[in-house]
Amino acid sequence: MVPESNTNLLISELFHSIQGESSYAGYPCVFIRLSGCNLRCSYCDAQYTYKEKGRSVDLQEILHFTSTYPASLVQITGGEPLLQEAVYPLMNLLLAENRLVLLETNGSVSLKKVPTGVIKIMDIKCPDSGMAEEMRLRNLEMLSPQDELKFVLSSRSDYDWAVDFLKTHVLFCEIQGEQQRRPALLFSPVAGRLAPNELAEWILSDQIPVRLQLQLHTILWPNETRGF
Repeated sequence: MVPESNTNLLISELFHSIQGESSYAGYPCVFIRLSGCNLRCSYCDAQYTYKEKGRSVDLQEILHFTSTYPASLVQITGGEPLLQEAVYPLMNLLLAENRLVLLETNGSVSLKKVPTGVIKIMDIKCPDSGMAEEMRLRNLEMLSPQDELKFVLSSRSDYDWAVDFLKTHVLFCEIQGEQQRRPALLFSPVAGRLAPNELAEWILSDQIPVRLQLQLHTILWPNETRGF
């Protein structure tokens, strides 16, 4: 599936809601969810982004929608949004309007073309996702202190793997000043696979500088499976 032109994007859904994840959880947010994904994570809660066709939407129509909510964050997500070339001009247009733009990406596509100013929230896929081998580790070099790195965990083995990953790639250290220059580190449990209180206990026991992240939107609207 491809858009009609490089000024169009294949959209799964556009909606206004509460940001449910990342350090920005709780803020009103306009979501631009793009269709298509190159990964098939075992716990995916948005399979409709690649199972459904999506609709081709002009960038100006998207900007008109976001302008309806001028005080809200804007998050571009998917699927995997960086698979569509027109996402880059969209990000630049939003930045030109002085919007706070978040990009949620699965970590398998290069971040090289993402405009400066966009806050990148990048996944590192753990082994239980089935997609750990798909990570583009050079993306780590393109993260800044404003960005965030997210680990979605299904088990104790995922947790141990994630902690080892952080140590191997020197994403945190003992010096507080160094920690402050790193991207925010998020550990999120998969609902139904890993109890949040268990994950909390491991984090406290190991004294690692990560943020426990729960999906706020699933708490607020437990019966909703997609944006509205």
